[in-house]
This record gives sequence, structure tokens and C-alpha cells, in this order.
Amino acid sequence: MALSLTVPYPSRYGTPVIQRVDPAIFTLRYFTHCLACGFCGDACCDHGVDVDLRHRDVILLHAARLEAWTGTRRAAWFTTRIERDEDVPGGGTVRTRVRNGHCVFLARPGRGCKLHAFCLAEGIDYHELKSLVDILFPITFAGDLLCAAEELQDGSLICSSEGPTAYRGLREELRYYFGEAFVTECDGLEAHVLAGGIMAPSR
Repeated sequence: MALSLTVPYPSRYGTPVIQRVDPAIFTLRYFTHCLACGFCGDACCDHGVDVDLRHRDVILLHAARLEAWTGTRRAAWFTTRIERDEDVPGGGTVRTRVRNGHCVFLARPGRGCKLHAFCLAEGIDYHELKSLVDILFPITFAGDLLCAAEELQDGSLICSSEGPTAYRGLREELRYYFGEAFVTECDGLEAHVLAGGIMAPSR
């Protein structure tokens, strides 16, 4: 059963607006420190990722340098279909293309996200280029509900069950997007859940 927040919390972009939290984020666990993982082979990057239109446009502002960095032309980065969704920044999403079985931005050979590496090399805050959905995985949102991604809920995420809880692993990112008051209220919900006030799944 979802837990209601005392007030709505819009993200720093205005959307999404979170009013409820799935208690599963306080108990389900995942490895968290991606580049320290030696067993996943970047499996969560095999299918590409949704990029909200706000972040797509910022990525395209850096297109010339990113083409040189990634070795891939901008026309190959995103699918052409736009999924309209008023709950995401920019009012919709596109998806990164898959090439050779992986997201076009996945470093091969090597590990990790080329967008993230580009930001570190250029002194750019990675939040500027990487989409909210990407950074918060395996936490996501459905309407006004903050919840665990399906792959974490059903255990199909290769790194599920190890490491911190989803909430603890992404607490600072949630603070960045939704603010200090949001995290403070979620801390209280977490304490209530872990004290046995709400039953939530665990693995």
C-alpha cells in the first residue's frame, strides 16, 4: 500500500510531482555502486533508456563534442518516436538506440556510460545531461507515485538483493531532484516501515 506524503513534491524541473511513496523502496536492495560491480556486464544498459525531452535537448546542445567523444553521429543516438508524458520534464521522452546489443552510450570496450564520462571530463554536472529516469533507476515513478522499478520488484534486475536499499542507494539523488524536505519526510516513512509499521517486500 502506497504511503501518502503530507504535501506534493515537484521535482526541480516542475515534473514529476510526487505525492505517494511505495514502501518497497525502503526494503528492496541492489548493488548500487555500478562500476565496482564485477558480475553484471552492464546488463541494465542492454535495452537503452528513456530520455526526457528536456535532457535530450541539452545533450544535443553538446552534440559536436559528444560525437567526437562517443565516436557516434548524433542521428544514431535516439529513436525518432516521441512518447508524450506530462509527468516528465519536457513533456515526453525518446529512447536511446541500441547498437550491438547495448545502449548507444555504453562504453565498449570498457565500462559505464559515455555521457557520464563526458560530463566528468568536461567538468559538467552529470545531472545536466543524464535523464532523471536514468539516474534514479531502479527507483522510478508512475504518475504521483515514487516506486521501485519493475525489474527490482520482480527480482529480474541482475544486481537485486545485494547492497543498500533502493532508497538509501539513491537518497542523495532524490534530495537533488526533490529537495531537503522531501528526503526528510521520506526518512520518517523509512523509519516507520523498518520499525514494522508497514509491511513491505524484501529480498
